[in-house]
Amino acid sequence: MRKLNLKPLAEQVLVITGGSSGIGAATGRAAARAGARVVLAGRDAAELDKVAESIRTEGGQVTTVTMDVGIEEDHHRLLQAALEAYGSVDTWVNNAGVSIFGPLQSVPIEDQRKLFETDYWGVVYGSLTAVPYLRERGGALINVGSEVSDRAIPMQGAYSAAKHAVKGFTDALRMELMHENLPVSVTLIKPGSIDTDYTRRARNYMDVEPVLPPPIYSPEAVAQAILYAAHKPQRDLYVGSAAKIMASLGHRAPGLMDALGGWLTRHQRSNVPASEGGDGLYEPGVRTATPSPSKVRRHSYYTEVNTRGKGMFWLGTGAVLLVGTALARRRH
Repeated sequence: MRKLNLKPLAEQVLVITGGSSGIGAATGRAAARAGARVVLAGRDAAELDKVAESIRTEGGQVTTVTMDVGIEEDHHRLLQAALEAYGSVDTWVNNAGVSIFGPLQSVPIEDQRKLFETDYWGVVYGSLTAVPYLRERGGALINVGSEVSDRAIPMQGAYSAAKHAVKGFTDALRMELMHENLPVSVTLIKPGSIDTDYTRRARNYMDVEPVLPPPIYSPEAVAQAILYAAHKPQRDLYVGSAAKIMASLGHRAPGLMDALGGWLTRHQRSNVPASEGGDGLYEPGVRTATPSPSKVRRHSYYTEVNTRGKGMFWLGTGAVLLVGTALARRRH
């Protein structure tokens, strides 16, 4: 394989889709603080400008591109804008996404198709735009999946299906690039529940406002994982121990995970009646009635350990203990 040398963050140019809020905005800010030059992309020009201004206020370098990841041509325009602004691209992060809450039988097919345009095809378009450029000079392609890339959950069936598809695409692309001996690192990031506008931007077919099941982590925890993969080649990274445990149980105890479907359903339902406000499925928008989480973990110790080079022993030990505890409780 041609030698893969990822640059230090301070020498990189990063392209980040979904950059107007949440994980994308947090990643852009953290990258700029590390000295990287950042290109933020998203549909909402006003929100992108706010994030960019906050970066510039701290002395960072950033440019913005208003685009829709569900439109293939917009990705080519994004790459061209990055090259015009900074002359190169070192890391491309496909982060944009949207969800739908509600039983699959209640979600119109056209809405499910639209979700796939953003969550799956947005990743495909971005990857197939970035790779022809990166293959000539090397770099990192980072796709943001989810804990539901490994294990589907009820009430977000279409989102789970799209993130499963993202995992399949990312794994296949990685193998193909390895076979070609190309110096491109391909990483899948799999966050658990994250404190962003995710629920407020999701389309909702429940009778109450949606919430995310605990534990809930800050978007900065995901940014830490993304930026680690930008300069240290990784196959995949979970954000939050709960995400890793959920995936492990899904593989090793699928029946137990099926039995947890009721708990997962209940913990995605708030006690706030569903609002009539807009959402971000087709156009930028949020609902105002969705409650914020009462407790957010600012850091994921699991992620911190795994991004400091000594995670597997402690991670394996912790996972075994936690899975054993869960199975023991099930027996009783």
